[in-house]
Amino acid sequence: MAAIHDLINQIENPELRARIQQKIDQMNKQKKFGLVFEEHLPECTPLYDIPVRKDSTVALKAGKVNETYVVLKLKDDTAVCLPKGGGELSEIPVADLVSVAEFGETIYPYLKPIDSVCNAPDSDLWHTLIEADNYHALQLLEYLYAGKVDCIYIDPPYNTGARDWKYNNDYVDGADTYRHSKWLSMIQKRLKIAKKLLNSNDSVMIVTIDEKEYLHLGCLLEEMFPEARIQMVSVAIHSAGVSRSEFSRTDEYYYFVFLGKAAPKAISLDEEWSADGTKRQSDVRWESMLRSGNNGRRKDRPNLFFPVHFDKYSEDFVGFGTPIPFGVAGKNYIPPEGCVAVLPYASDGSEACWRISAQKAMELKERGAFDWGAYKGDKTTLKYLKPGELNKIENGEYTVTGYKENGAMIISSKDYKPKWIPGTQWHVSTHQAGGVGGSVLIKTILGEKRFDFPKSVYAVRDSLRFIMADTPNALIVDFFAGSGTTLHAVNLLNAEDGGHRRCIMVTNNEVSVDEAKSLSKQGYQPGDQEWEKLGIARYVTWPRTVCSIEGHDVNVNPLKGNYLGSDIPMADGFKANAVYFKLSFLNKTDVALGRQFKEMLPTLWMKAGAYGPCPKLAGEETPTMLVLPENRLAILTEEATFPDFEAAVNAHPEIETIYIVTDYEAGYCAMAKNLSAPNTYQLYRDYLDNFRINTGRN
Repeated sequence: MAAIHDLINQIENPELRARIQQKIDQMNKQKKFGLVFEEHLPECTPLYDIPVRKDSTVALKAGKVNETYVVLKLKDDTAVCLPKGGGELSEIPVADLVSVAEFGETIYPYLKPIDSVCNAPDSDLWHTLIEADNYHALQLLEYLYAGKVDCIYIDPPYNTGARDWKYNNDYVDGADTYRHSKWLSMIQKRLKIAKKLLNSNDSVMIVTIDEKEYLHLGCLLEEMFPEARIQMVSVAIHSAGVSRSEFSRTDEYYYFVFLGKAAPKAISLDEEWSADGTKRQSDVRWESMLRSGNNGRRKDRPNLFFPVHFDKYSEDFVGFGTPIPFGVAGKNYIPPEGCVAVLPYASDGSEACWRISAQKAMELKERGAFDWGAYKGDKTTLKYLKPGELNKIENGEYTVTGYKENGAMIISSKDYKPKWIPGTQWHVSTHQAGGVGGSVLIKTILGEKRFDFPKSVYAVRDSLRFIMADTPNALIVDFFAGSGTTLHAVNLLNAEDGGHRRCIMVTNNEVSVDEAKSLSKQGYQPGDQEWEKLGIARYVTWPRTVCSIEGHDVNVNPLKGNYLGSDIPMADGFKANAVYFKLSFLNKTDVALGRQFKEMLPTLWMKAGAYGPCPKLAGEETPTMLVLPENRLAILTEEATFPDFEAAVNAHPEIETIYIVTDYEAGYCAMAKNLSAPNTYQLYRDYLDNFRINTGRN
């Protein structure tokens, strides 16, 4: 740099010298190493629920969403539009236009209920599916759950170069020079908000990816989460591999981003799992009664040469005899009538001794810690448990599955799975994307192939349980929900360990490439009912959610078989409930709290923890107050009724969240301190001041 400064100083023109020095100083402030990519602004979102009006920003439904127009005026069913990028006026049928929100533009959201499924009416556990562009959904979730999410699991588009993902509603393919840059720009904006959702003390983000973007993603995660511990795991998902011109790809990668004290938990695993490539022995270790090696001869321990009696007919254990005097040969010992005597003999036939006395052996027998192998008369093998192994059983580390008639315990390796943490190479057959937990399961539920490359429910379940095993009430978010595997996996994990984890999924409602072509040929456009019903949220994610919870396929036939690795029948479904919302937007000129209270209620319910069924208002009139113990929330809309509200709320200690509608902070504080609920929030009378996203709240 010194040489550059010397050259700059040689410039005679002072103005030019100053300008060049300024540019050099700016360059020096930029990062010299790391990830550099274009921002690609703006991103745009079509708003099908907002009518096209004068001054609206719009785009053609069948065109590119970032090629926008301003509506100058409306006449009959036609809009006079001026292209934002410059150009001539044009008249376009209103039916061909859609309102558009550009990146950074203020929008006003609400959650529109679409459907719900209730398979556990006595449970207050309600999962949520939000149909939305995930960027705007994340902005709403930031208002609802900033710092409260325990785990984020996402499976973003892999950017393989095929027509597998869109940027600004347009497919990005392998020929796009900015393919990687657009992908990074897209994911960075979403991760920036997602980070705000996570609990910084003890939470984890899991991001899955393949080899096309894993290097870029790794650099981005390190840049965005400098305080985190990041580890990448390789997961085998294709046993045969994906055919390519290079090596056949058999695996993909899972990034685990650990925040705060978060770390993998030791859990019970199937035999397929292995930390070092070998199966772990899962039985307790039984010690042979026969002593060997040093001091193993009869003369070394004469008091440990005693018979163990078995009934020769029933083969049952009878008891322990007294030590045989040292001068009497074992072969001359005569057991009680009807009994067979087992004596300690070495492999060469010489007289040996037992490891423990008859008295100690009887004590162990009474505790179920003395046993034997297959009965072979006087050659029967005897064994016992050392104190350390016995403590493992008595402390509950091993499962006792039954008792022999004589009282000896039976411990089977099939009934006990050791707790451990696997390595970074996961080769488990149930993780196959095309296997029984992935595409086969989807086809079984939906009756046809409606989704390409679904994650195995067991792969997602395992990823979650390694970090959520000790967090039974975790809040888990997936904002690239796809076919809905994450919610399915959360329900399975809850069923297996009795957890009460809640899942929020976000997905758009795009149709596939082939379906889009077919619908366009039939004259349909995005936003039309015929188009929307074939979108991923309505055609795949929600049907799968309903069917998996209720235990049947889309034709209401009971699902067959059990979930692998458990005895949970698929036909039983899950003791869980879920509600399906569409994230819609309100026109700011129409918004006032009194008129939009009904639309706000689902958002307030979610912020309060989503306990119980989402409440609904019977009429359009805004009530002066709502006290909803089953939802653990209450809302005061008229300050004059506060005395009655205070009495009603404090009579229900189960209420955890209270909203008070007032523009006066002092009044809010005075009322809040008289209420027993742990969480209180002020709502302004103007809706615009409460739910302004895209640019932040007032």
